[in-house]
Amino acid sequence: MSTVEETIRLMKGLPDKLQAEVRDFVKSLRDRGDGEAIDQDRDWMSFSLSSAMRGMENEESPTYSPSDLKEVFS
Repeated sequence: MSTVEETIRLMKGLPDKLQAEVRDFVKSLRDRGDGEAIDQDRDWMSFSLSSAMRGMENEESPTYSPSDLKEVFS
């Protein structure tokens, strides 16, 4: 018996609610893939951040002071 066949056989013996959990778990495994999507997301985030920050190194003074940041994050 193949892994797929055995999984289906086992799943058929579960209540509907648990079958739905198995389905959702399998979908998450499928969507996770082999890590390629994660690498693409990381590359895109890096590109987006570098594009957004372009030219900021030439600014004469920072937009926010350390006390401004403390106020926002406290």
